[in-house]
Amino acid sequence: MVALDLDGTTLNSEREITPRTIAAFEACRDRGVHVVVSTGRPYGSLPENVTEAPGLEFAITSNGAHINYIRTGEAIYSDYLDPRAVEEVARIKEESGVYIEVFVDGVAYTDESYLEDVRKNGCEYRSAEYVLWSRKPVKDSVKFMLDNKDKIENVNFVYPTLDMLEESRPVVEAIEHATITSSFKNNLEVGGPNTSKKSALIELMRRLNVDSSELMCCGDAPNDIQMLELAAVGVAVANAWGGTKDHADYVTDSNDEDGVAKAIEEFVLR
Repeated sequence: MVALDLDGTTLNSEREITPRTIAAFEACRDRGVHVVVSTGRPYGSLPENVTEAPGLEFAITSNGAHINYIRTGEAIYSDYLDPRAVEEVARIKEESGVYIEVFVDGVAYTDESYLEDVRKNGCEYRSAEYVLWSRKPVKDSVKFMLDNKDKIENVNFVYPTLDMLEESRPVVEAIEHATITSSFKNNLEVGGPNTSKKSALIELMRRLNVDSSELMCCGDAPNDIQMLELAAVGVAVANAWGGTKDHADYVTDSNDEDGVAKAIEEFVLR
């Protein structure tokens, strides 16, 4: 099995999958190797070039909250936040005023005021186009979250500056019955107590009778570290950050230099 993060890893800076990478997927499929997306995105935020890519079978989404069939979106495994953690997130949000993104049923929701700000002023720390395309507005994100507190996949705290993030980090990391990670430099993500890309991969490997000795993973961010450590071959792209390279067995080229394709060619196809 090959498990691949998307943003900053498999997708290049234009959010494309290159022909060389597609060819590597197809070669894996032809050799009986499962190629799995493993992303912090909810299923509804997967771009068409991922859901229609030949050779991709499954998607681990929302940092491990779901395993989906990539063509249909059907979830075959789910792991939600503890409602007590959701209530703690609501308290922190109300006290801090920081924007949150709430993942429910494969869709990311956020305050309409946040999307209006991104529409008017852009976004310095990620693509404004992606945010506006992938997030759905609600009038009150806290009320929406509490109304759906039994089926929350993931919650992102989104910080306009890294100083604000570091100031808030101890408070967020103190949330009980939850896991805390990050997929880009300006966010902290709250998941279920046992939710991770690693846990979802273990479940998928169990279903497909694949051992961790037969697993290669590629990633670029802290939310990829556990799955890199699980794999027989953990690969970080050259543009990885947050200490991710320290947990990898191998560092490939960047996401803009076909790093994923090169790693598959080296460790799977040779």
